[in-house]
Amino acid sequence: MILGLTGGIASGKSMISSWCRSHHLMVIDGDEIAREVVQVGQPALDDIVAAFGSQILQTDGSLNRPLLAQLIFQSSEQKQRLDAIMQPRIFDKIEQEIHRHWQEEAVILDLPLLFEMHYDQIVDVTIVVAVDFATQVARLKKRNHLTEKEALQRIQSQMPLAEKVKRADFVIDNNGSREESYQQMAAILRQLKIRVE
Repeated sequence: MILGLTGGIASGKSMISSWCRSHHLMVIDGDEIAREVVQVGQPALDDIVAAFGSQILQTDGSLNRPLLAQLIFQSSEQKQRLDAIMQPRIFDKIEQEIHRHWQEEAVILDLPLLFEMHYDQIVDVTIVVAVDFATQVARLKKRNHLTEKEALQRIQSQMPLAEKVKRADFVIDNNGSREESYQQMAAILRQLKIRVE
């Protein structure tokens, strides 16, 4: 069974993903794959430089991720350009990973853009980790050392969390303690008859 795990930025998706790994569930992390496809020597990095200019690189030739993030969160057009370069490559890599782990009882796809990039069409179940808007803004400002304006730009560049909640098969309310969120995830897995070690 393929489970699609998503949420909004700073809603706690990675925390749930880490809990799944610690309980020996197979997790395919979309953010990790996104980092792999832009490593030095990868065609995606060359395409990003062609699209955004060489100022997007660090002195060692690797991608300056904070600078790229700054650029794309200021403009939906820039974000679309980047998505056009990145998403086909990420999709191919995810499909390879799914095939590599086909014998697992369950595979969890941890993807920030699960609905936006239509990965919900290749998973059996969708799980959204949700928090209220004020909590999301506060956590993002603290985690990424952003101003209110920068935090709002990043949140608004994604599909609204309320919309993801509407589309989800299961929702984890992450406004409480970590333990409460873990218990909700464990309950979902029990309902799906997936064993947790």
